[in-house]
Amino acid sequence: MAKIRVPLNNFQFGEVSPSLTSRTDTKVYTNAAEQVRNFFIRSEGGLKKRTGTKRLHNFASSPAFTATTSLRQSVRIEPFIFSDDEKYIIAFSNTRIEIFQIHPTTGAVASVQSLTSQSWLVNTTSAPYLEEITFAQQGDLMFICHNTFQTRILERTGLTSFAVSTFNFDTSRDDENIFQPYFSFQPLGMTMSCNATTGTSKTLTASAAYFNTDSPSKHVGVDMLIGDTRCRITAVASSTSATIDIAGTIRQQLEIDSIKVFEGSGTVLVTQALHGLATGASVVIDRSGAVGGIAATNINGTRTITAVPTENTFEFTAGGSATATSSAIGGGSPRIASAAATTEFSEMSYSPLRGYPAAVTFHQNRLWFGGTLAQPDGIWGSKSGLYFNFDIGDAEDNDALDLTANVGEIFSIRHLVSNRDLQIFTTGAELFIPTISNKPVTPSNAQIRRQTPFGSSFVKPTVFDGATLFVQKTGSALREFLFTDAEAAYTSVAVSGLAPHLILDPVQQTSIKGALNRSESYAFLINSDGTIAVFYSVRGDQKAGWTLWDTEGTWHSICAVHERLFVVCARDDGSGTTKLFLEEFQADMPMDFCDTFSGSGSAFGSLGSHFANDAVVKATNGNDFLGSFTVAGAAIDASAVKSGLTQAFIGYAFTPTLKTLPIDASIQGGPLTGEPRQIPKVVLDLFSTLAVSVQGPSTTSTTRDLVIRNTTDTVSGGLMERSAVTGKEEFRLLGYSRDPRVIVSQSFPLDLQINGMIVEVAF
Repeated sequence: MAKIRVPLNNFQFGEVSPSLTSRTDTKVYTNAAEQVRNFFIRSEGGLKKRTGTKRLHNFASSPAFTATTSLRQSVRIEPFIFSDDEKYIIAFSNTRIEIFQIHPTTGAVASVQSLTSQSWLVNTTSAPYLEEITFAQQGDLMFICHNTFQTRILERTGLTSFAVSTFNFDTSRDDENIFQPYFSFQPLGMTMSCNATTGTSKTLTASAAYFNTDSPSKHVGVDMLIGDTRCRITAVASSTSATIDIAGTIRQQLEIDSIKVFEGSGTVLVTQALHGLATGASVVIDRSGAVGGIAATNINGTRTITAVPTENTFEFTAGGSATATSSAIGGGSPRIASAAATTEFSEMSYSPLRGYPAAVTFHQNRLWFGGTLAQPDGIWGSKSGLYFNFDIGDAEDNDALDLTANVGEIFSIRHLVSNRDLQIFTTGAELFIPTISNKPVTPSNAQIRRQTPFGSSFVKPTVFDGATLFVQKTGSALREFLFTDAEAAYTSVAVSGLAPHLILDPVQQTSIKGALNRSESYAFLINSDGTIAVFYSVRGDQKAGWTLWDTEGTWHSICAVHERLFVVCARDDGSGTTKLFLEEFQADMPMDFCDTFSGSGSAFGSLGSHFANDAVVKATNGNDFLGSFTVAGAAIDASAVKSGLTQAFIGYAFTPTLKTLPIDASIQGGPLTGEPRQIPKVVLDLFSTLAVSVQGPSTTSTTRDLVIRNTTDTVSGGLMERSAVTGKEEFRLLGYSRDPRVIVSQSFPLDLQINGMIVEVAF
């Protein structure tokens, strides 16, 4: 029988689709596996068993985790980082926000405050808002956005105290102006008239149906601009009539030098686009300068319209005449006050009727909002350095921006991301506002450019390895939004193209850069089935790959706080009821839902605050696996395995699995594909490993366990002391298969690292 030795010394592509089992011609085939579960991909190409998690907190007061919510987040965690030593985890749930502080010296995580009765924060089976909410945090403030509620601010008011408030725009000193965005929602040609120019409880009348007539009306409390004057709607009588309070006097700013006089005449022609005024109407002119010999005092004041030559002009008679030599145009920056019907009116952009921003971020010292229900493609940037002032002013460089993503189609904006440029992720395309010639974005240079056509899901994009990772709208692919010099544009390559089966409609993602005793960077996606898809990438070395993590339970939410990785997990603590727990991946935890427990004589009590009775747990001590135990009386007893122990790790074990693609090779007569063949021997290259098992050539083959016992014949309490092994270990296997595979796993929750393997194939 002929034999050939096949080296598998690099798993940089991680787990790939089972559909690639015939692509033996590609580099991917020889540098990937069919399954890579509960491993880290190392930059050297090997695999290291992932760390376990430490239980930190039981969300006992949060909604119960039931079958109706099993594919949705009942608790969502987000980071809040004020400085290197003042860091927090914010847990959002139905009508509740819980604050966890990471202690600045010990690193311990503790709940320090619960903000209850947050009625705006809805998370029910009919309103899955937690997955859809967006956040932006800077300094002491976190801005929280969703289409259905007015933007909220979570403010750090002390080292361990927070408060929630409603976002309010800055106002002018006289309170007449609120510096908020406005938009003309009315159809073309609709007019609005008021029965007075000043006062409260005045009647506003529309020329056609305009006002919301729900009970109560969603227009009540809404601000409108009639001309340049803010008016607040206090009541709605019908679809065409409302009661308003006027802040100041209803005026409209005319264009510069919009007044014309004629030689030797007192007639004054005023240009005002679509003024809606009629002959005989009374208007008040102010702030006009002298024009053509007519003094300002003879132009300003109350005037009666004598003629309306066009829809954009009207005439009145001044209190004096112009010189007899020539006509003149001027007036400076006059204003007109009138209660007559006008088309110059608009409404605040954010309200219960029009919706609220869906997206928020900070970019170039401005606060940016994007996408309301009524303006799904609207983008607003605050004044520079003034996050609560959205006054567009005269479009000076530091003024606010009011933009529309007019790219040929209307897409709803879901995310704004500050990266190299301001990136805009919508339901149907990826856009950006470029930074031109290294200058900041201003009202005069802001441009919105359409790039790729995929659309984004509600999962918040994350900046990772020089790109921005976003989940495609379909929930079936992870793409990286990356600027390429070759195309001088952004591209959105599917980084999950080799492992599409691992992307299962994710609900949240995050990333870490060098943590958990690893120097590599990883992105983590919480799938809707409760698994974590882990993406590894080193762009400079053209390395990228996927693994999948699972646990005894389901992952529910995830966030990174600098180098630390936290999760919410839904699991049974032994009580028979699935609960939600805050946990942290820690390098010293050999299992999930784990912690260190003290005991006496190998009996470990006081487990009641961690595990319920009847929980089936595993225990380790140093390099020793003590066994599987059932918690009874809030304790376990390992003295029958090893006596004299005073400390042990106790938790739920998870299984790392490496399943290779079918072992194939080409010989003189062609490839071995499809031919019956045997794997008589596998040589693993291990590093600091304590337990490993090998199975092959099929899943029905006998598993060969290797529990490392390199010892100096030291025996303690009947259990041999183990020391980790680094080097080559040989496994002999039996059986034949047309698609022989090697499955590397372990039966004991101890250290495992696989640098590579040599597989001997007989045919």
